[in-house]
Amino acid sequence: MHEMDVRFGEMDDLPDSKTASPARQAPAACRLQAAALPWRRTETGLAIMLITSRDTGRWVLPKGWPKAGELLCDAAAREAAEEAGIEGRVAGKEVGRFFYAKTRARGDPVPCEVLVYPLEVGSIAKHWKEKGQRDRRWVSPDDAAGMVAEPGLSTLLAGFATRD
Repeated sequence: MHEMDVRFGEMDDLPDSKTASPARQAPAACRLQAAALPWRRTETGLAIMLITSRDTGRWVLPKGWPKAGELLCDAAAREAAEEAGIEGRVAGKEVGRFFYAKTRARGDPVPCEVLVYPLEVGSIAKHWKEKGQRDRRWVSPDDAAGMVAEPGLSTLLAGFATRD
């Protein structure tokens, strides 16, 4: 696995233990998700939109499961529209990735690898699919890094402001 911004297939898209570098290797039985990192430029600098999760109210990025045959960057953009009511220009290449354990409804954890695609926000809907189930907030990258629970995501968000 060298590039993940190709069409999503099945679990065979995960790295092979013989070919993947240790730093990029996913945990065993890890599921793949795509996330959007919504951003915009403001007078005071870069701003990132975070949303709340539906179950715990944690601050997160819009993310979810890619559909079969869907580009991961397109999956990230679709999730941003559904979960946050935003649209814009999504990057075709991931800016980073992080791991977390998603808790299913029955309580068992599912290890997930999340590939994160920057999305420059062009429009913000007043009404969207998951309005009423989530809050959304624009914050600085440093504030965003302090609001999320996942250490890998926190590091990614803190470093996003310094990229060009």
